Amino acid sequence: MCAAVLTLEAIAVALSVPVMITISDVSPALALSLGLGLAVLCVLVAGMLRRESGYRVGHALQVGAVALGFLAPMMFVVGGLFALLWGTAYGLGRKIERERAEAFAEYDRRRESGE
Repeated sequence: MCAAVLTLEAIAVALSVPVMITISDVSPALALSLGLGLAVLCVLVAGMLRRESGYRVGHALQVGAVALGFLAPMMFVVGGLFALLWGTAYGLGRKIERERAEAFAEYDRRRESGE
């Protein structure tokens, strides 16, 4: 779920570049480097989520997406929504992993005891 959130966030952040340039009067170089850089990082981190470090970087990307609001105020809302989605996906993913581990442990216990 977290990879899907990051992938959709990459699209939203990339689409914020023209908004930053035209509406918020941010210089094209700054808008392109921050917007597209953050979008590329979102895609790269989506592929790194097999390791715990990928999730830590994902948390940092949420801060970066919200911080784009200082350049384009609507990104406070969009970044905040994606941060909420990220937090929900992260929490549900952890819950599912924990319940799955408990179910496998119970299965192994029953198999070993002959039940």
